[in-house]
Amino acid sequence: MTTNIILITYGLFLILGGFMGFKKGSKISLIMGLGSGLLVFIGVWLLSFTPHVAWIFLSFLNVLLSVSFISRLIKTRKFMPSGMLLLITIAVLIFCLTHLTTHA
Repeated sequence: MTTNIILITYGLFLILGGFMGFKKGSKISLIMGLGSGLLVFIGVWLLSFTPHVAWIFLSFLNVLLSVSFISRLIKTRKFMPSGMLLLITIAVLIFCLTHLTTHA
């Protein structure tokens, strides 16, 4: 249950980051925030059926998001929101990899 709460909160952070970008005029941030948040929610749903596959899916998703946030942070040189989301994404990636190795 705690795992689901952590991942759902993370998905909500991604959606919130998308809305923050949208408020500054970026439609792509809104689309990407909603899309990546939805993918996290799909990963949470997959945990009910195939935990190993879900942890692989979530780990891969977090690697892709990390690359995206690193790219944005380098481009903008602003910590908010991409730097904050990068730190959260790396923490969730470590969380997912830890669960992946224990559920192998």
